[in-house]
Amino acid sequence: MRDLGDVGTLGFQVCDTTDTESVFSLFQHAVAHLGGLDVLFHVAGISGRRLGDGPLHTCTEEGWAGTLDVNLTGVFRTNQAALRQFLTQGQGGVILNMASVLAFDPAPRFFDTAAYAASKAGIIGLTRLAAASYASHGIRVNALAPGVVDTPMAARAMQNEEIHAFLVAKQPLAKGPGDPLDCAEAAVFLCSDESRRITGSILAVDAGWHLSDGPI
Repeated sequence: MRDLGDVGTLGFQVCDTTDTESVFSLFQHAVAHLGGLDVLFHVAGISGRRLGDGPLHTCTEEGWAGTLDVNLTGVFRTNQAALRQFLTQGQGGVILNMASVLAFDPAPRFFDTAAYAASKAGIIGLTRLAAASYASHGIRVNALAPGVVDTPMAARAMQNEEIHAFLVAKQPLAKGPGDPLDCAEAAVFLCSDESRRITGSILAVDAGWHLSDGPI
């Protein structure tokens, strides 16, 4: 446990989302510690480049399978576990998944990864179906679709001057890569009662990516 001052205490539980038993253990721990479950925010995901992800004509079987297992099947596992708990409790609940603007607005010049794009598009489809299926139970399911955010996973892009120049034009509100806090604050809203009438929404937190022509 870690003391967060005014925020309170935060518990940690290691989980491998590619392993069903590990996900089951995570939810058991969370429910026992919290006395139930109100919200699932699934953030875990990878870039599959090191596994062999890339352009469709060069993407390897290993890159495809590995990326989808973490990014899409992992979401399936946690969302299924959360839904089962919410239905057992009978008091509704909230699920928020992490998609990507690359699922619906590709930029193949710099971000040509077939498995990653497919996995994030799959998250959007799964999110919308779940939202429609469980709304009558008071369960809301939404997703964030960030642009490029300055995180360790984006280190390749952050270190490339050409990509950075591209982002300055493609993400004009941020004038470059976004800040993790942009997504965090959007997540707080979508997981709170202030968004109680929002479900099935895919919120683009992309600093204008999907509206921008990019560099001219």
